[in-house]
Amino acid sequence: MQLIRKYFPDLTSLQYQQLEALGPLYTDWNSKINVISRKDIDNLYEHHVLHSLAIAKVIRFSDGTRLADVGTGGGFPGIPLAIMFPECSFTLIDSIGKKVRVAQDIAVQIGLKNVICRHERAEDDKDRYEFILSRGVMPLPDLCSVAGRLLDRKVQRNAYPNGIICLKGGDLSAETAKFRKVTEITEISKYFTEEFFKDKKTVYVQI
Repeated sequence: MQLIRKYFPDLTSLQYQQLEALGPLYTDWNSKINVISRKDIDNLYEHHVLHSLAIAKVIRFSDGTRLADVGTGGGFPGIPLAIMFPECSFTLIDSIGKKVRVAQDIAVQIGLKNVICRHERAEDDKDRYEFILSRGVMPLPDLCSVAGRLLDRKVQRNAYPNGIICLKGGDLSAETAKFRKVTEITEISKYFTEEFFKDKKTVYVQI
């Protein structure tokens, strides 16, 4: 939580309470289901919560924005961002039922009213969203193929046009070489100085 307060000093007391509650909740769930690598659970806030919140450094979503977190796993980046943007609606989608149950339970336990969790393949979702979020779930061309069916192209209310914002790591040159839709790649180390973020990036794609 010291990292969260360091980089996000102006949150409400409720937001800090909700973020602080994630530690024991994920630790408890991880003892039952391998939601996060057991070697990595001690780094929950740096490697998962703060990493998710890098998206909030790139864009401040306007109230009312509808977002889908594709391949959410146990709720990243969706749950930390739902805490950060309580006036936006987040749909957390994953094909693995046990992970969706974790995300659903945690959302309920910390009192998130703006989160829906769905056990399904993103390709089967019938709703439309202004932004598709993802954390390294699939290659960009595949993600864009999925997102193309989910994006609402009519409602525009944010500084960025509707599209994809995903979290990626490492060298993206091979992944993006034949993919010309990449609009903006931002080094997360621009915002967070910890070594973990040295090769981490946010990728924004306007579909």
